[in-house]
Parts: sequence; C-alpha cells; structure tokens
Amino acid sequence: MSELQLVKTRISAGVWEGVLSGRSQGAPEIEVTHLQTPLPGVEVSARAEGDWAVRVPIPPEAIADGVQTFLIRDRRDGTVLESITLIAGEALGHDIRAEMALLREELDLLKRAFRQHCRDTM
Repeated sequence: MSELQLVKTRISAGVWEGVLSGRSQGAPEIEVTHLQTPLPGVEVSARAEGDWAVRVPIPPEAIADGVQTFLIRDRRDGTVLESITLIAGEALGHDIRAEMALLREELDLLKRAFRQHCRDTM
C-alpha cells in the first residue's frame, strides 16, 4: 500500500494538476493510464514544501463522447492514487435532462407545500 496521497488542484488548458505528498524514498514514480495505455508527458517535480507537483497533459485523442477515465498509480506498488474522469458529448445528455426535470418538479412541490404552510399559519 502506497503512503503517497495525491490531491487535485485544478485542470486547465487540457492539463490536470495536483500535489503529491507523503513518504517516498527518492522521487515518486507515478504512471497515468487511459484504457490501460500509459500516457506520455506526465511530469513530477519537487516543490519547496517537501511534496511534489504533478502535471498530466490530457491528449486530445483521448477526449471522446461518453465517459473517459484516467488512472494515476504509484508505479512501485500499483496503488491507484487518483483518477481523472471526463464526461463529454451526448452520452449522458438525456439522463441529465431527465434529472433536471425531476429536480424542477420536486422544487415546485416544495414551493406549493411551503406556500400552503404559510397560508395555514397566518
């Protein structure tokens, strides 16, 4: 089990960034995979605070309709430290629209009940 902890700081311009902390002998060795294929260009650099900055460029060819998951692992023992999930396209569009409609209906129900309660207590 890895003693490393990876926390996302942001994703910007197609690059996922995070901070890696914890005990490691030497520089940590991490790998990022998408569909079990290692991604190139992953950077791990030391920071002044004693932890490491991690940068993962997301290749444009990995962005597609549906859900895409990238796993960030400790190469030494294979422990998954973090995952990156991208959702794009219309794959989930119908589900999201249906969920929004349900939320609107529930909000309308709550508004009616609240108004009725206010009328009854006056």
